[in-house]
Amino acid sequence: MTSSLPLLAGAALVAGLVGGPAARPVTDAAPPGTGRAGPAAAAHRAHPADVTGANGANGLPGAAGPVAPIAPIAPVAAGVADVVEHAAADDSPGRRRVLGYWTPQRMAAAVPIGVLGKVTGLLGGRRAAAGDDRPAAPAVKGLPAALAAGGDRRAVSAHGRPAAATERLAAPAAGNRRAAPVTGARWVTGGSVAQTTGRVFLTVGGVDYVCSAGSVRSANRDLVVTAGHCVKDGAGAWADNWVFVPGYDRGRQPYGQFTARRMFVAGPWARGADDSYDVGMVALNTRNGRHLGDVVGAQEIAFGAPRGRPAHGFGFPADAPYDGEQLVYCAGPVHDDPHEQTADQGMRCDMTAGSSGGPWLTGFDAVTGRGTITSVSSFKYSDDHGTMYGPYFGSTIRDLHTVAERS
Repeated sequence: MTSSLPLLAGAALVAGLVGGPAARPVTDAAPPGTGRAGPAAAAHRAHPADVTGANGANGLPGAAGPVAPIAPIAPVAAGVADVVEHAAADDSPGRRRVLGYWTPQRMAAAVPIGVLGKVTGLLGGRRAAAGDDRPAAPAVKGLPAALAAGGDRRAVSAHGRPAAATERLAAPAAGNRRAAPVTGARWVTGGSVAQTTGRVFLTVGGVDYVCSAGSVRSANRDLVVTAGHCVKDGAGAWADNWVFVPGYDRGRQPYGQFTARRMFVAGPWARGADDSYDVGMVALNTRNGRHLGDVVGAQEIAFGAPRGRPAHGFGFPADAPYDGEQLVYCAGPVHDDPHEQTADQGMRCDMTAGSSGGPWLTGFDAVTGRGTITSVSSFKYSDDHGTMYGPYFGSTIRDLHTVAERS
């Protein structure tokens, strides 16, 4: 069994603690005299896998028992938000460049993100040391030659990759516990979710990719949430040419394209591609003077919710048998990672690569298409293509949202 790692290897990005009354994140510029090693190398300890109402330490599986409510998460305090920030197309020339880049031909040729995974078991499937509640560090990393050379990622997608590889996609979740699970079906009901969910087009390492994302409630009315690997390649490069296309449907772009203004990921993702924090948030530029939230609306977001709640997961899977052209969903109960490699939750779902970053909505109302985002699609283990996993939204992701919505 394997977990997932970032797509491309790269130089470590500086990550630091946030200071100031607005809890601003550090940018990706190295502090003077530190080279590329930021001042917060040990900041992960300040944000272990978020404690939840689940059994077991740090939200990982423990002894059997009922799911209990969790204590309220404290607000962000100045100097403690472990968030890394990057400036994207935040001026008019930058926006024009990005919009001009995405021709219909480039959009059609963009490929879904896929990754190599780590080997678990004796190498990585145990705790690092007695008393350490975090999963052991990745033991084996690598990339097939086609990936290292920037080749077509479809060659190593869900249906034709080595045994040690994983899909970097998602685990959608479900609605009513009494309803039959849905493992992957086209969403035809419409409603708010059909407007607030969209495709993402981005470039990493000179290769064009597709992901999914969702509009989320924010003070700036410009925020989307997606997977961290759809924003930044772990400790490697940030994405470029980043655009969000809400309401995408078979090539139609009814609300146009929104370019990225600033990008945010949690420190544990930026430093080491920790799958428990595979979440990215992107503040967008306005389009024709209008904010994204004013154009398509936004879903609510929650942090510290009881684990195990069923949910609906949405996205645009692009590997066979899907083509990325239509909104697809899964629905059903969720469960903790049985391999104890992450603090994520998983559910049965057949969505493929391209659904990465698609929102999971709990308390979902199929009539209105509204719910509360509590996770995003993240990865699959290579020996279980039928279960997707998404990170738990605890205090670290709450801090990420707080910083991003103030940008």
